[in-house]
Amino acid sequence: MTDTDYALNVNWHPSDVAGLTYVYPVVSRRAGGVSVGINLNTNHACNWRCAYCQVPDLQRGSAPPVDVALLERELDQFLAYVLHGDFMQRHVPVEARVLKDIAFSGDGEPTSAREFAEAVAAAGRVMEKHQLTGKIPLVVISNGSQLDKARVRQALTRLAELGGELWFKFDRATPEGMRQINGTRTSPLRHLENLKTALTLCPVWVQTCMVAWDGEPPAESELVAWLDVICPLAGQVKGVLLYGLARPSMQPQAVHLSALPADWMEAFASRIRACGLAVRLSV
Repeated sequence: MTDTDYALNVNWHPSDVAGLTYVYPVVSRRAGGVSVGINLNTNHACNWRCAYCQVPDLQRGSAPPVDVALLERELDQFLAYVLHGDFMQRHVPVEARVLKDIAFSGDGEPTSAREFAEAVAAAGRVMEKHQLTGKIPLVVISNGSQLDKARVRQALTRLAELGGELWFKFDRATPEGMRQINGTRTSPLRHLENLKTALTLCPVWVQTCMVAWDGEPPAESELVAWLDVICPLAGQVKGVLLYGLARPSMQPQAVHLSALPADWMEAFASRIRACGLAVRLSV
């Protein structure tokens, strides 16, 4: 494994920063420290096209074939560097020098990989080798669209056994909102059913991005629709990861997007908390 000079920060998340095929580090706002990412979508392909996505050259599609053995070697070597080498001192700001999680994220929908279950199992083996199981979570950051596939449900069951959790994207709860923000024609009802399926398999956080469109916040009707869907899940989901626009979108819709004021985000977080849901807010 080669190591070049770079300085990580919350606004810079390139998936090739470490010179590896599948594994890369980030300083994560939501995790609150260093997250070791696993990128299965090395072809920059996703079945959704979220307006705020920071992946350059994003294309429609699924992950290519995954070399699980290579992924396992890379993760093993990189974690050894993080845990026993000078990675933190060389590349991470002082205030973020703590390993918070290992996360399947990257440049597309990770659960679209046919080898996703094998990749989760491989990550689990490496975590056990480095005595991280039960100390930090193994996270899957997903749009939840593949829950109808048995291999994905199998992988999420294994994720739960490893003490991991699913971060399930649920940005909008109307057909119009999902088309505009997520670039999908998936119905909110179908999306909710996938979320409910996930809840039977593993611990789940709802992950929600709120942005301004042409300078305007989401319509009240959009917010009410979202609350009507998510609030009844209090006591079932672990909570809501609510975040705003921190890095520029690389999609054509970027010209429409801007960050919402911190007070707007906090006010919406308060509405969510009023439903009995925990909220982690990242502005």
